[in-house]
Amino acid sequence: MEISEVKKGMHVLIDGELYQIVDFLHVKPGKGAAFMNTKIKNVRTGSTLEKNFNTNYKVDEAHITRRNMQYLYNDGSTYYFMDNQTYEQLELPAEKIGDNKDYLIENNSVDIATFNGELLGISLPDKIEMTVVSIDPSTLSSTATKPTKEAVLETGLKLRVPAFINEGEKIIVTTVDGKYYSRA
Repeated sequence: MEISEVKKGMHVLIDGELYQIVDFLHVKPGKGAAFMNTKIKNVRTGSTLEKNFNTNYKVDEAHITRRNMQYLYNDGSTYYFMDNQTYEQLELPAEKIGDNKDYLIENNSVDIATFNGELLGISLPDKIEMTVVSIDPSTLSSTATKPTKEAVLETGLKLRVPAFINEGEKIIVTTVDGKYYSRA
């Protein structure tokens, strides 16, 4: 396919590397040939770069396979998942999990992404329910509008919650930015 046919979120192969299209802009300058200004993210390394391509530059679309699996447990360096259909277990090294470890709760479902048999990582739901295990009342902010305090959740994640949240309560957290969303 030509680079001018890409869409945001699409996975493509460029020079043998797997990239995800983060953003793109079709540019038609007053002089010269049109080109595609793209922002692409290397799926394996996580690095993002901006690159310009001629509009007739060819890329191969990469077909990412996603399997819904249940998170079982971790032993510090390896995370274990199970396919609910086949009961097959899968091991992922901690490097493939990254910061998502703060949102992994035993028995919750996640999507495991693979490309040609290579494990790429996990995708979490946008919002998850978590339990507040402790609150530090000394961190109460003194703002006039919405006072907040620091809470520690069941996975060890620390975040600011509204002053009315108490220990033991279940809250909804957004996995995109790691912020409090609402009570459960």
